[in-house]
Order: sequence, then structure tokens, then C-alpha cells
Amino acid sequence: MTFVIRAATAGDRAGIVAIVPRLRAFGPPPLRPVQALDDAERRALEAALAAPSGDSTLLVAESAREGILGVVYVRTNTDYFTGERHGHLFIIMVSEVAEGRGVGRALMAAGEEWSRAQGHRFITLMVFAGNARAISFYEAGGYVPDMIRYVKELTPPRG
Repeated sequence: MTFVIRAATAGDRAGIVAIVPRLRAFGPPPLRPVQALDDAERRALEAALAAPSGDSTLLVAESAREGILGVVYVRTNTDYFTGERHGHLFIIMVSEVAEGRGVGRALMAAGEEWSRAQGHRFITLMVFAGNARAISFYEAGGYVPDMIRYVKELTPPRG
């Protein structure tokens, strides 16, 4: 498969939004309705398209024959503990047709390269604990666990 990675444009909106459900293909995580996940990811991507910033990049992998194959969205974040600015990979997603064809690796590398060019010493990401395939992908790419977030569903107060 031949594809290029380039900066996303407003004309890519439909192709990008069409891939959003892939972010939950592993199964919906607990405590969050599927529609809420899709809506939040769509809003983030549409905001990045509408107002590009020097502190972020939104890149697409595109094939002349198959259109938008995947997306990576990386922003500069600030470390809570040290105040150090670093890259944070907010979204990486690949269409079903592109899965297993190197698109995700290429997008990840492009996002890391953007972060490196910003002078960042490291890059972070978050992944749902139940997304074993993504965790395996990230670990194969050299990512290691840093912090683990726990959640507990609370029952409503009585009376």
C-alpha cells in the first residue's frame, strides 16, 4: 500500500470523522457511553482542524486510491510534576482497511518526529486499560507505562 503522511486540511474532515469509531473498536470502556466517546473525539479533531496551532499537529495518512487511512493528533503538554513541556499523543487511529499495513507505525513516527522537532525530550499518551491491541502496539514502539489511573464507580447517595 502506498500512502503519504501530510498535514490535515479542512477538506479532510469527512474522511477523518469517518474513522472515529475505530477508537473504540476494542469494545467500549466502562463508565462511558459509546456516543460520548465518539462525540468527544470528533470535537477534538474538528477543533484541531478549525484552529491549527503551533503547539499541535494533526496529520493524516492518505492513499490516492483509498483516501484517508489514518490520523495522528499530537499536542504540546506540560508535565504536572516538573513543568517540562513535552509531546502528548492525543489521538492515533487507523481505518479498518489500513490496519496491519504500517499506517499506524508511520503515523506514530511522524507524531514523534513533530514532537522531537519542537524540542520535546519525551512524548506521552493515554490508552484504555482494556485496549490490549493498542497497548501491545505502543509497547512494541518503545512506550512504557508511566502512571496508572484507577477509577471506581460510585453509587448515588441515599435519600
